[in-house]
Amino acid sequence: MRVDVWSDISCPWCYVGKARFGKAVEEFGGEVEVRHRSFELDPHRGTEETEQVVAMLSKKYGMSAQQAQEGEERLKGLAAAEGLEYRAEGRDHGGSFDIHRLLHLAAERGLADEAWQAFYTANFAEEASLFSRDRITEVAVKAGLEESEVEAVLDDPAAYRDAVRADEAEAASLGATGVPFFVIDGKYGVSGAQPTEVFAQVLEKAWDERKPVVLGGDAEACGPEGCAV
Repeated sequence: MRVDVWSDISCPWCYVGKARFGKAVEEFGGEVEVRHRSFELDPHRGTEETEQVVAMLSKKYGMSAQQAQEGEERLKGLAAAEGLEYRAEGRDHGGSFDIHRLLHLAAERGLADEAWQAFYTANFAEEASLFSRDRITEVAVKAGLEESEVEAVLDDPAAYRDAVRADEAEAASLGATGVPFFVIDGKYGVSGAQPTEVFAQVLEKAWDERKPVVLGGDAEACGPEGCAV
């Protein structure tokens, strides 16, 4: 069963939602193919065009710095409940387009989950800012990508550009206005960092609907041991 997940590396709810969904998949126990998809929350911001998260939130949502900081502290507690580290102070915010392009490279190399988690951890849990070319390269290489390939993508603004834009266009066509956004088996859309039990319920429902309806009772049939005659 396939699950498409639209996320942004700058989205704290995506960070928490990924952990919750991962737990639901473990509980579900069935075979789930997760396909990570790109979504930029701040598509007009350059990678190194940074500002402090609290200042950005205050400006964007018209709240006080204290309210923004309280929101960050709440997110820290929610992340901790999922076993995640979260820096509630001193983080900055930058554009994620170049990171998304590298995440598409990672997907081609079979390292999508490793790369997403590495960038999430670097952005939300580690002290050094993620939003510089050197830091992005460092994190990508730690996730398993070849440095030469990472540098080549960053040097070419067109590399994976269309792949990122295609993901974003599909999200828009599905009516997604925020992330995380999950599409389970092409049938069920789940928006937001829902509790683990909600994800588990949707996975079970989607899986049950894939099973054929079996009619009949004790009529003759062939089995693993052959055909009884």
